[in-house]
Amino acid sequence: MNIYVDFDDCLCETARSFSDIVKEMFGIDVPYEKMKYFNLQKAFGLDDKQYEELLIKGHEPEVLLAYEETPGASVTVNEWIRQGHDVSIVTGRPYSSYDASREWLDRHDLKDVRLYCLNKYNRDGNIYKSNFSLELEDYYKMKFDFAVEDSPSAFRFFDHLPDLKVLVFDRPWNRECVFQNANYKRCPDWESIRDSVR
Repeated sequence: MNIYVDFDDCLCETARSFSDIVKEMFGIDVPYEKMKYFNLQKAFGLDDKQYEELLIKGHEPEVLLAYEETPGASVTVNEWIRQGHDVSIVTGRPYSSYDASREWLDRHDLKDVRLYCLNKYNRDGNIYKSNFSLELEDYYKMKFDFAVEDSPSAFRFFDHLPDLKVLVFDRPWNRECVFQNANYKRCPDWESIRDSVR
């Protein structure tokens, strides 16, 4: 099977870290459980300048490397690889974050998984092509049987795969989301995700 796995808030606890970063940078206290929007600017009530500063800070290599692993993530992904499944980490992080993201995966015993930076939000401009960068036309040629994703704004990238089973990692910002069809299943943790793929 081919399995798509999102990085932030599926493999690691990015939003929890951003909550701490925003409090430290701007004195704005929005606990993780109160983050009702995937859009960080909206979730924290930031102005444009604050939002830009937050994104810069949140993608600094030392910050990316400090994100805590979501419990059970690496164990499950490595189990899939040992079983012969093809696992791809597809992230909307900017291409400039690739090296630190790759190092995070390696540090968390995910050396055998591929990592792609997909230009989901047209943030990267005219970046050179590489074996890890994906534009949408490249991504839409890929086929997956399962996807692990937390972001409702990313669900539109699955429309070309009518048989795809989408395992939605339960997060505060997706709890009011209405799923498109019966192929979407809410999962509270990696144990539930593993059982769904099994």
